[in-house]
Amino acid sequence: MTSPLPPQTWPLDVAGFAVELPIVPIKPDFAISLMMVIDLGVRFGEHVGAELAKKLAPLKPDIVVGAATLGIPIAIEVTRALGLDRYVILQKSPKIHLADARVQTITSITSKGEQRLLLDRAAEPLLTGKRVVVVDDVVASGSSLAGSLALVRASGAEVVGIGVVLTEANEWRDVLGADAALVHDLAHIPQFVPADGRWEPIASTL
Repeated sequence: MTSPLPPQTWPLDVAGFAVELPIVPIKPDFAISLMMVIDLGVRFGEHVGAELAKKLAPLKPDIVVGAATLGIPIAIEVTRALGLDRYVILQKSPKIHLADARVQTITSITSKGEQRLLLDRAAEPLLTGKRVVVVDDVVASGSSLAGSLALVRASGAEVVGIGVVLTEANEWRDVLGADAALVHDLAHIPQFVPADGRWEPIASTL
């Protein structure tokens, strides 16, 4: 039986803010560097919100959309930094007021099985005919982000940009297709495989 590799972290500069992300095995031969934005403090949240807002402001968005759960603080901070007030959150857990919600099925690299994204139809007037930026913490497989884009567009909004704190590897590019060109990020993280008793980043093909 192969013994587990020793704990490792991945140092990262997120637009001038240094962090150390733990490398977390997903399978015995595959690992990711995990960013839990809610564990990195208020200053980090304010920083990434302000830096993403700088990239998204030229697109002149009317409103920000984020997906639960880790996209919520990103949506709030980007909205604040853009000088806006309202934002829309796409939920993942069913609630009594979401019985008639728009629904998209998604998958995530950090969650088991399929999940659902839910858009409260009461929030649709905030989106219809508006210029929208969709934000999240990390884009990895691209499934969650693609689901978010589908719900926003089904509400009659124009997606003018996508803001993520981190891009991970490159699978998301194929999943998003032409929408990949809308992505603005603050840093990039690789995925990892074991080599010589430690986790080593998988070389990028781009």
